[in-house]
Amino acid sequence: MTDATNVVSFDGNKPKRPKLFRFIIMLGLGIIILVLILSNVYIVKEHEYKVVRQFGEIVRIDQEPGLYFKTPFIQSVTTLPKAQMFYDVAEAEINTKDKKRILLNHYAVWEIKNPKEMIQNARTLENAESKMDEFIFSIVRAELGRLNYDEIINDEKSSRGSLNDQITEKVNELLEQDRYGINVVDVRIKRIDLPTENEQSVYKRMISERESKAQEYLSMGDAQKQRIIAQTDREVKEMLARAQADAERIRASGEQEAARIYNETFSKDPEFYDFYRTLESYKKVIGEDTVVILPADSPYAKWLIGDTE
Repeated sequence: MTDATNVVSFDGNKPKRPKLFRFIIMLGLGIIILVLILSNVYIVKEHEYKVVRQFGEIVRIDQEPGLYFKTPFIQSVTTLPKAQMFYDVAEAEINTKDKKRILLNHYAVWEIKNPKEMIQNARTLENAESKMDEFIFSIVRAELGRLNYDEIINDEKSSRGSLNDQITEKVNELLEQDRYGINVVDVRIKRIDLPTENEQSVYKRMISERESKAQEYLSMGDAQKQRIIAQTDREVKEMLARAQADAERIRASGEQEAARIYNETFSKDPEFYDFYRTLESYKKVIGEDTVVILPADSPYAKWLIGDTE
């Protein structure tokens, strides 16, 4: 007799798995596939390079913006900047042609021109900047070493406008020669200083030069002042001489006219004229302490005595 509880029914096929179990498996596989796809998708932006390596070797460099895929597990992606970058070059001390020491502060604008060459020869951005710094210092020292100090600091006496372009061109020649894959867009000198020990002597020389220049201006001003004073004195004398001549001429004309009037007047009354002339002589001859001795019948004394008959 057979136990009914131990009887298993077969329909001739394998046992069917539940639908829920199959759904969970499919969902898990889908998630794994999606994660796998997403982990191997990368986006290239406008201002960057994407370097794809396989077992450490560069297989391609993507630079056009868009969506890209890499081979899972065996390929890796790194990013390099495509835009221009600013690099503050380390301060450098150089000697000018006239044996003066100066401190230069300058900067460079640069970019990656060939990412593959940059990685192969410079390996990192830091190494690329270090090599660029070395070349810039070498070229700047050579170029400014052929100029005098005043030619470097004085824009009117130097070729500073073209000097920056010359430095940029020669640095790029060295970078291209060694195939570093980078390009210097511009090198600019932003500041020129003197070593601390030289500043005081330079300041003293500058003060001395300014004082000498000031004295020169004072001398020129004093000479100009003397010329103006001399010219003014000469003009004043000429004006006074003309005025005095005019005054003499006017006075002579007035005296002549007065004499004419006197003559006309006195000719009309001779006795009055004698009287006037006598009074005028009294004013000149007789003072407060004057003693006059005249005969009583003197015609000159009659007006003093009061004898008018």
